[in-house]
Amino acid sequence: MPFALILILLLLLTGSIWLLDRFMLRAKRPAGVNEPWWVEYAKSFFPVILAVFLLRSFLIEPFKIPSGSMIPTLHVGDFILVNRYTYGLRLPIVNKKFVEINQPQRGDVMVFHYPEDPSVDYIKRVIGVPGDVLVYRNKRLWINGTEQVLQRDGDYNYVESELRFLHTERYKENLDGHSHAVLLNPEMPQVHLANVANFPQHEQCSYTEEEVRCTVPPASYFMMGDNRDNSRDSRYWGFVPDEMIVGKAFFIWMNFGELDRVGLSIK
Repeated sequence: MPFALILILLLLLTGSIWLLDRFMLRAKRPAGVNEPWWVEYAKSFFPVILAVFLLRSFLIEPFKIPSGSMIPTLHVGDFILVNRYTYGLRLPIVNKKFVEINQPQRGDVMVFHYPEDPSVDYIKRVIGVPGDVLVYRNKRLWINGTEQVLQRDGDYNYVESELRFLHTERYKENLDGHSHAVLLNPEMPQVHLANVANFPQHEQCSYTEEEVRCTVPPASYFMMGDNRDNSRDSRYWGFVPDEMIVGKAFFIWMNFGELDRVGLSIK
């Protein structure tokens, strides 16, 4: 059960008990008689649950990085904060936007509901916005006919969860003026064609061994992991509709295994 739904149920339960006591039970209770324990607990927890619900639903939500698809920007075990309002205010559970604020921009690190299983949250970088024509060829990225600058920045080695040592090449990518690091593994293909799903609006993309070409549909976004050859992203499962957006990642507040990462901003 989604945590937001649990919060709503607890909020309704404790709020109903508080209202029931406020307008009915209190008047019938003899003077000097203490409140029932369940009324006392409900009245104590109601404001706390309400504050947590409002904070997580409309302002800031915590998120833990579960995989290495965003290395080197984000590491496994990073606890991050996600800005819930920067892309507009949305109703909890249904995720329906009711206040428009900003639109996702190329280069943003965004959390969203995984299109193949909306109960799971994913985090990737926004590569394409509505109307963009994207080409990923020879591990180089073109957006609307312009090649995005990619500069070698040394090597990067890391260990996967299975204790498998991986050697990759680190690059700086300039995505529409937004500079960030990406990893490329020269031993891996740019896409595993056998793993490409039959996703909605699949006809917007074409695949060959040499390139992936996609036109981003309206109100949708094309996402990729910074660990390009170890990321299952829009190349495989398609576009992220606007209604699946959660928010923009902006801050690392804890990593128990790498304390030097605490306090880093996410770029």
